[in-house]
Amino acid sequence: MKGCANITGTFGTLASPTATADRYLEIGFTPGAGSLAPGADTGDMQLRFHQASWARLVQSDDYSFGPERTAYGDWSKVTAQVNGATVWGEAPGGNGPTDPPDPTDPPTDPPADGPRLFDDFNYSSHTDPKINANGWSVRSNSGGPGVPGATWAAENVTFAAQSGNSVMNLETSTAGTGASTEHTEILTQSMKFKNGTYASRVKFSDAPRSGPDGDRIVQTFFTINDLKAPMADDYAEYDFEYLPNGGWGEPANILYTTSWETYRPDPWEAVNAHSEVRASYAGWHDLVVTIDNNQITYYVDGQHFGTHGAAYLPERPMSINFNQWLIDLEGQPSTTPRSYDQQVDYVLHVKDQVLTPSQVNAMVGAYRSAGTTFQDTVPAG
Repeated sequence: MKGCANITGTFGTLASPTATADRYLEIGFTPGAGSLAPGADTGDMQLRFHQASWARLVQSDDYSFGPERTAYGDWSKVTAQVNGATVWGEAPGGNGPTDPPDPTDPPTDPPADGPRLFDDFNYSSHTDPKINANGWSVRSNSGGPGVPGATWAAENVTFAAQSGNSVMNLETSTAGTGASTEHTEILTQSMKFKNGTYASRVKFSDAPRSGPDGDRIVQTFFTINDLKAPMADDYAEYDFEYLPNGGWGEPANILYTTSWETYRPDPWEAVNAHSEVRASYAGWHDLVVTIDNNQITYYVDGQHFGTHGAAYLPERPMSINFNQWLIDLEGQPSTTPRSYDQQVDYVLHVKDQVLTPSQVNAMVGAYRSAGTTFQDTVPAG
């Protein structure tokens, strides 16, 4: 048995839908799963999924469904891939495997003059005039997501020197009521970011800085635009979301990457693809997501985390956001005050260029070697 923490699951949309196949479920393994010797097996993997409405799933018109198969055995309508190459089975017609960029490939230098945003978050406080001048907004208005009645506390976005760099800290706190709950968010003022590479180094935390643990908190790095109308097809959002104490039906820590096509808030309906790993991600992590004309690809610490298909590509530019917020107050009913931290080292966007994680690291290193703490040459959307 490999354990849930070493198994990933991703729903995707086929590039060429057929009468019996339009979506697929991809099961993958993290490096912690180890390797499989010839002739060996993983043991039984008990996997399940369901519609958000819990409606029955009709399998009779599914490409890979075999009603006569009641025991384990070879089945050519389920494919297996290793490093992007199909080693078993046959996909529905016209749907060969995608091959995401290999983060271990030798890096090539991207064009030096491509439009980009880089920010080392070298600010004195949330009132530093450079924050606004550099195109950021520290949120203070009310509203969702999260606990009803909570405020978005701009003063809880702070900056401090750490290991030679300036680090941004988002503090979220509560004493068990909506009125006592303070969320935090910082976002770009302009929606001008679309295809290309997005990267950040983020420190997630599993435990509060002070007080009792257990709150269903969400720690994020994402891009997003505004929903013009329920189920509008020009909505876009691409998320890294870490839930250290579970939530949304999950009992414990889980990291999601999610690519959104659209949604309807009431009654709730979502059209998205997501990848997830059920494990602790406490500590610093390098997060990269690339968007080209074919797919969205996510990396964590240089390793491929998930790829989502062309159905989820953005139609309009987006903002870049970081926030930390509580889903609800049901995870920890105590009225003892507690606070949680999420830290951010830098953010980078390179317009219309797909970089490998190693290229991202090289570019950030070059900025820091040159003493550059901020650059924004991305034109208005």
